[in-house]
Amino acid sequence: MLQKWAREILKFLSVKTQFILFGNVYDVFPVTLKSGNEEVTTVVPLGEALATLLRQEEGYDFVITYEPLYGLRIVSGTPERAQELNVPNLSDAECSRRDGDRKGPITTITQDYPLIERIVMNEHFYTAVLLNFASRLNDIEFDDLNHFLYRLFRLSFLVQPRKLKGSAYPKNNLIFIVLEKENDLPAWYMLSNPKVKSVAIPKPDNEVRRFIIHSILRGKIQELEEPKQKEVVSLFVDQTSGMFGTELISIFSLAMRERLPLTQIGEAIRFYKIGVTENPWAKIDREKILRAEEILSRRVIGQEKAVKKAADILRRAFFNLSGAQFSRYTQRPKGVLFLAGPTGVGKTELAKAIAELIFGSETAYVRFDMSEFRQEHSDQRLIGAPPGYVGYDAGGELTNAVKSNPFSVILFDEIEKAHPRILDLFLQILDDGRLTSGRGETVYFSESIIIFTSNLGIYETTPDGQRIQRVRETMSYEDVEREILAAIEDYFRFRLSRPEILNRIGKNIVVFDFIRPENALGIFRKMLRNVCEKLKDEQKVELLWNEDFEQKLVDLTCSDLSMGGRGIGNRLEEVFVNPLSVVLLELGVREGEKVRILDLVEERWGWRVVAEKASS
Repeated sequence: MLQKWAREILKFLSVKTQFILFGNVYDVFPVTLKSGNEEVTTVVPLGEALATLLRQEEGYDFVITYEPLYGLRIVSGTPERAQELNVPNLSDAECSRRDGDRKGPITTITQDYPLIERIVMNEHFYTAVLLNFASRLNDIEFDDLNHFLYRLFRLSFLVQPRKLKGSAYPKNNLIFIVLEKENDLPAWYMLSNPKVKSVAIPKPDNEVRRFIIHSILRGKIQELEEPKQKEVVSLFVDQTSGMFGTELISIFSLAMRERLPLTQIGEAIRFYKIGVTENPWAKIDREKILRAEEILSRRVIGQEKAVKKAADILRRAFFNLSGAQFSRYTQRPKGVLFLAGPTGVGKTELAKAIAELIFGSETAYVRFDMSEFRQEHSDQRLIGAPPGYVGYDAGGELTNAVKSNPFSVILFDEIEKAHPRILDLFLQILDDGRLTSGRGETVYFSESIIIFTSNLGIYETTPDGQRIQRVRETMSYEDVEREILAAIEDYFRFRLSRPEILNRIGKNIVVFDFIRPENALGIFRKMLRNVCEKLKDEQKVELLWNEDFEQKLVDLTCSDLSMGGRGIGNRLEEVFVNPLSVVLLELGVREGEKVRILDLVEERWGWRVVAEKASS
């Protein structure tokens, strides 16, 4: 098959003398080798793909590569005929290719240039010279580089098309300069030069990947029945979007190493992407997933709808069905949640509870405070700075976190505070399940759960700059939900003009209710129990109290619910936890002892716990 870049070269080889090849130049490419009536498909590096193209399609006699420090080597053409080019040692180039080193002493690009010119200016053969690794010339030949480039530039005008015997039309002898990025060459080299053409080499698309996959699976896939063959190839193609051809070969090699049958090629792809063979999702107890509402409700109190939605997403993720309605081979994150509502109502707590339920620990939870990403270029903190900028070596906070632990819950807190440019990253994550770091590394989110939180709709700013509360505790949950959903839609659709983000989130927006009085007691008791259990586990000290004391503590901590559960916790710390620490020291409490709490007394400088040691 002829890819677009190959067709572009063939179209212009009579009018251009030099081609700048840039982009995916270190990959492998599919070619069809013709010998008589036989055709064999295979994959080869760029130099050999170019040699096959020029030899089979245009009858070029020689394709010769030039590499700094290693010199010239023949890719296409016989060493015996190469003697007629009158280039020293070129006839030995085939041997040089096999033993991995050039013959004779190492020379500079300035010393080698006359040989390149002699090959290109010969009048007896159609020749092409491929300058490999040209992006590295500045690193190893800095002193001679400008001199070398000027002579190449001049050479582009000296070469003239010629019609040799057997050719249907005049053709140029060619020079191909292979670059990682187009701007690795000085701008003056290409600007206003009618003899030079830039050609981008893209990553393999679906058609090219399918061709490569058929080539590397040849001999193995015939072991499967035909319907299964098509299924395996389709899965391989769909799940490797954006990958290099060399990575497809690596995935196949990994499958062979792990002794995976071709029907499990998806597992090999997952191994390759995330770098680990263990799959925590496969180890989750089905009973825990079935009872997800009950387990999550122990930590998130009074938010039944949010807990139910989260449990549904976890069950969907367990069976890898996220986005399955759009594609069988989707690589989107396992689940996406957008949690909206007042502060202190359990949004962050739900993210922690999900991490503990799925991955066994809160350490699998990563939080990013989006208020720290207000500036336009703060996206570099997440994905890393580009080459040449400060922080490039460190990488990005988000890409590093996912690369080190792809099985995690990722929380983006208060998403509305981030710069709109950050949202472009989320589009990539939600759509493709991957992100490319500033260092060019691809990290995959296909094993992660993505959670966004937002306070949108709670307050609004009036035209005169005043901040007023939009929803209140006195409103019903239905009214709160309606107001907040309207505010979220208004924000993305009209204020940001980014409805596509809302579309990617879909129906996964969950509105949290205010902490209602009937739920405040449950939150209080959970927090008080946490304090007591921590003291018992770490200090071996047990606390005792009566109902009157507990009711007094409830009245002190739960009278104002405007700050939600966090407000209850802050008040509990102020009136009980802090003075408790003081009284434990004053009583000289030791391990194994019990302490009876008698009362709480408000004094001028704060609260005091009245307590005594209890008999064991």
